[in-house]
Amino acid sequence: MAYFVLPGRGKRVYRLAIARRIVDSTSRGARDRSAAGHARRRTRVLRRALRPSRRLQIGLGPWLRALPARLPDPALTAALSRLDPHVRVAYVLRNVEGMPRYAVRDQLIELRVRDPWPVIRAAEAVEVPVPRRGDRFEAELLRPVRTRSVIPLAAAVFLTAALVGALLVTEREGAREASARGLGLVTAAPDAWTRGARSLDVWPARGDLAGDRAFGRRGAAVWAAEPGGRRPDSGVAQLLYAGTVDGVPLAVMRSGGRLARYASGRLDVAAIGADPSAPIALGGGRYLLSPWDARPETLAGGRLAASGGVTAPVRPGTGCGRGPLFHLGARTVGGLGGPRAAVLGYRPPVRRPGGPDRPAVLGRTARAFWKRLACAVPASSRPLSAATASHFWSGTLPHGGESADWTCTRVAYADGGAASFATLLGAENRATGACDVQRPVSGTWWRAASGRWYYVAAAGRGLAPHAEGVRGAATRDRLLVGRGTPGTAVTLTAR
Repeated sequence: MAYFVLPGRGKRVYRLAIARRIVDSTSRGARDRSAAGHARRRTRVLRRALRPSRRLQIGLGPWLRALPARLPDPALTAALSRLDPHVRVAYVLRNVEGMPRYAVRDQLIELRVRDPWPVIRAAEAVEVPVPRRGDRFEAELLRPVRTRSVIPLAAAVFLTAALVGALLVTEREGAREASARGLGLVTAAPDAWTRGARSLDVWPARGDLAGDRAFGRRGAAVWAAEPGGRRPDSGVAQLLYAGTVDGVPLAVMRSGGRLARYASGRLDVAAIGADPSAPIALGGGRYLLSPWDARPETLAGGRLAASGGVTAPVRPGTGCGRGPLFHLGARTVGGLGGPRAAVLGYRPPVRRPGGPDRPAVLGRTARAFWKRLACAVPASSRPLSAATASHFWSGTLPHGGESADWTCTRVAYADGGAASFATLLGAENRATGACDVQRPVSGTWWRAASGRWYYVAAAGRGLAPHAEGVRGAATRDRLLVGRGTPGTAVTLTAR
């Protein structure tokens, strides 16, 4: 469990050694064999694996020598490393440890997660490789850890830390200048995008402060001084924008797959992805366009004003601030959170067999659907690059229920990976778990106007839902209705 929860960086041997060291460090309470004692130890392990101290890497030799002969497959850990840390914990507890949802909720609260249910739902919507049974390390396969006295090492570390602390006190300003010098700030030629392949590398620097080198260097210095996980991917950052937005100077810089926004002395860092054309959010409803996308259009089809590659303020027409924004070439982009606008897609309930799924401008029906859906889907903790809504069922819920629509939404993350989740849109929108856009089916417990509870489920065209765990289930027009006790586990399939 500690191995899968640790941040996904470094070699597997060090990751596994640190994981076992974390578990060994919690052995003081291991004599308490009760369920409560086990739960307390699990919480200590998770806390240390979520935020591992750098001190765990010091004197790691005994744990490295005790590694098993075979290391785990890196596919799962590579996929988990791209998740938000608490979502990663919830995924491991649910899918690796096999804990029920209520127990995962209690554990997340112990880890000081204020609102655990969105985290659990996000974990259940994740699509990652299933870990093999052999990836769970049994005690008999582990070699004993033989440690030596750490007193000499501790003394050396103490003396070194004291010396480094003295140097930092006397040379703090020099260190900051060195950090700034360590990050070069470059700009692309104004016409670079007209030659060769189109990519983020050829975006020119725009904005009324693009020529203010002192401002750009201040932003680069702050970025260079960030902690390890937020620093630039290389020693060079590309300036994309430097200008005044709503009276506040703003610098937008990029390094590899990371984007940094510097304003009012603060720095925000997020994954940006590799899309060469996705607009970048500047704040205040303004977006920085790629140099080759010069004519954005409003959702009504009129021209959206843009100057110097920056759009006029435009916001989604929804109460939650998420949803379609504007048309850009042959696609419609929307604001779903994160540093860039996401490409929105829509699959209607009836579509031409074998039709392509290439990005296209959303029509009136698709835009209206996305305005309803955007506020119903949970906000993502990871930046999104694209989202496609597969509207697979539309009808009326039984026993006096309202009209409703079921959709399976697939999102692609800017830092890699994807997830799909279902949403029931009606008078009361609700998330209904993970789904498969190719064979969509989803279900939920629903309370009728009479006060009685029913289990309702729907499947995509050409499929029929089948539910095990409900009574008297009947299906009509691809809508299954059954009875039972809310919260009862139901196995739902599409046939």
